[in-house]
Amino acid sequence: MKLTFTYFTSLLLLLNFNAFSNSHDYEIDGEKFEGYVLTNKKSSPLVIIVHDWDGLDKYEIKRSQMLKKMGYSVFALDMFGKGIRPAEISERKRLTGALYKDRTRMRKLMNGALSEAKKLGLNVKNASTVGYCFGGTSVLEWAKSGANLNGFVSFHGNLGPKENDSYKNTKSKIMVFHGTADKIVPMQEFADLATLLEKENIPHEMITYSGAPHAFTKFGTERYRKEADERSWIRYSSFLKDQHKM
Repeated sequence: MKLTFTYFTSLLLLLNFNAFSNSHDYEIDGEKFEGYVLTNKKSSPLVIIVHDWDGLDKYEIKRSQMLKKMGYSVFALDMFGKGIRPAEISERKRLTGALYKDRTRMRKLMNGALSEAKKLGLNVKNASTVGYCFGGTSVLEWAKSGANLNGFVSFHGNLGPKENDSYKNTKSKIMVFHGTADKIVPMQEFADLATLLEKENIPHEMITYSGAPHAFTKFGTERYRKEADERSWIRYSSFLKDQHKM
């Protein structure tokens, strides 16, 4: 009960928070982006958040606040560009589709945000990353690239390995949270990823939650599943402590 109370108390405190008071403009090769930054101590571990297909919005900001309360600094990056927060599904599909087709650019945008975090004096030597939906897929792509991070976490992301995919360059443990009732990303993709990670000897942990559909952690939506969200957050919190040696 204590965990549940603390969890939802944190959410309620965030409802009246001025969402973008900690926004941060940055550039990658002349392109403008708008992230969101929260800092603790200079030595605090860093969590890099990759947003879902809505773009960086209140959802990622709530998660950022929750992580800060746990002692982490946070850099929520922007994959679409400053001011681009797509409301229409067709636009979300267009923006994410372009990045799915151009994995080089996808990696470039994440690496550029990491470089910006370093410029800000954040602790990039003790950093991990987490992504939601589209962001979860992006995080796995980052892991494949060999990014020097202390953990890669995907919440309800696309999982199915592409032809010739390899995680052999992955530097640290992969954590995957998935809904067994996800009709967008079927369990076969979950199994295929687990098989590949095991084949390539990549440390990983993968958990599914019964009755949880795609995007089961999204507050205030019909897809939200309270129990799966709470349980996955508890496990994610432990994962962070282990990977960051807190």
